[in-house]
Amino acid sequence: MFRILLTRLKQKYRTSSFPKTETVLPKHFRGLPRIDSSCSLTTEDLAVCPTKALMMESGQAKIDLGRCIFCKKCEHASKGQIHFSNDYRLAVRKRGDLLLSQDGLRLAEALSQKMNRLFGRSLRLRQVSAGGCNGCEADCQVLSTLVFDISRFGIQFVASPRHADGLLVTGPVTRNMKLALEKTYAAVAEPKIVIATGACAISGGPYIDLPDQLNGVDQVLPVDLYIPGCPPHPYTILDGLLRLLNRRS
Repeated sequence: MFRILLTRLKQKYRTSSFPKTETVLPKHFRGLPRIDSSCSLTTEDLAVCPTKALMMESGQAKIDLGRCIFCKKCEHASKGQIHFSNDYRLAVRKRGDLLLSQDGLRLAEALSQKMNRLFGRSLRLRQVSAGGCNGCEADCQVLSTLVFDISRFGIQFVASPRHADGLLVTGPVTRNMKLALEKTYAAVAEPKIVIATGACAISGGPYIDLPDQLNGVDQVLPVDLYIPGCPPHPYTILDGLLRLLNRRS
């Protein structure tokens, strides 16, 4: 017994103090891209992006973060005019807000006052893997561990959609999963929310436009929160959820 207590004292307090204390991820972490105001890309430069997330519009370089898999090929092609920061804050409310320019990203806003009264202090989510590779699924599972302890915010993952307030969906939504996803959504009581997590769930990711999948959740269900990444970091997911619930100061 003494040995157990001594080990616990040595380990100290392991749960992150986020969001009271801002977390700083390693410099090698591939977070929010930054685009220089002078960035100009050729057709050959644009072609390096495997998901066609890179584009030029009205003379401005832009990145569709919903398609981006954070491979850094654009960073090399642009000779540093595009570079990936270690900023993990990426979640937005509208699909169009994921089109990143040199002006930056409009981060997610809170739910309406009525919805926030319902879910602001207690949110139950059913996680659905709609054809994912288990990358996003693994980072969602990590949120329940000691370090992140998502339950301290009143957020929990539940086994049944009938116990849930909404769905957190990963994967590109394969045609084989479409009906299952629709039935799971129908089993959640109104009002409900849907969260698309990862590039696949937002746009199809590396599988975009392949015939066996549907290019993301919003082709099937209305989406309330988009969390980009391949996969998104657990802090990216947690930050998006807290912004949605107006718990992020």
